Amino acid sequence: MRFSIIIPTYNRLEKLKQCLKALEAQEFDARRFEIIVVNDGSTDETQKYLEWYASRSKIRTQILEQKNQGQGVARNRGVEVAQGELILLIGDDIVATPTLLKEHSRVHDFHPEEAAGVLGFITWHPKLPVSSLMRFMERGGAILGRFGGHQFAYDLLEGKRMADFRFFYTSNLSLKRSLLQKHKFDPWFAGYGWEDIELGYRLQRDAELKLYYEPAAVAYHDHHMSLHDFERRMYNIGQSSHRIHTKYPELGRVPSQSKRRLLGMLSSPIALRLAQNFNEDLYFYLLSKKHFLLGLQEGYNNQD
Repeated sequence: MRFSIIIPTYNRLEKLKQCLKALEAQEFDARRFEIIVVNDGSTDETQKYLEWYASRSKIRTQILEQKNQGQGVARNRGVEVAQGELILLIGDDIVATPTLLKEHSRVHDFHPEEAAGVLGFITWHPKLPVSSLMRFMERGGAILGRFGGHQFAYDLLEGKRMADFRFFYTSNLSLKRSLLQKHKFDPWFAGYGWEDIELGYRLQRDAELKLYYEPAAVAYHDHHMSLHDFERRMYNIGQSSHRIHTKYPELGRVPSQSKRRLLGMLSSPIALRLAQNFNEDLYFYLLSKKHFLLGLQEGYNNQD
């Protein structure tokens, strides 16, 4: 079997249905791939639907159920039962284009070595109304140069074929099964943010991972991002950044105290109101820093 597609899911049944539907439409021999869905403690009708789906699907489908432990643990469980020589990691809100498996497979044919991975391209689903916030999340902002807030920083890869661990995006990423059997996701990173980058860093450091970027391997992110979603995302990233700094201080992922004080002043309520009237991208940037710092402080408060 060529591919095992591992999908963690939690209480997003309608999104998951679209994800599975897109995999059924792959221009790839259905006998050469399997789907592994790991139900990470969903409390909706996800498990009932998945059992029905597996019983009727023409594609080999494995359903695993666990208490809510996070995406990393869920992916590790998927790897344990996978049969494919390649593992494709996607999210439950990812909609694959019909040639996704074909493109990943083609690049792996050129790079059969164990430590070779393939990063595909992700953009918002065409059906979604893309708000100014979502545009900022995809491309960042620009005032006297570009500044961050990226969800996926693909603009930094334009014209390049290689990516480093910072682009270890498990929404559209394939690796050799044998590599993931040796190097697992760290369950300590149970919340959103950094559990994928942390593994990418270890793979690059310990296994000399070579991550090939293939922009033709396209998948869509089917998630309309609200301001609340954005704030929660940055808060969770702040919490996880404390953990990554604790484990790998050499990465310098936590700003210095002086920089944190400066960002705190720049993201004060008054500064946010001024930024909102001056430049929307700047407002989103400062808002992201506000919630990142709140999450980071929570990480310090709950050190374990």
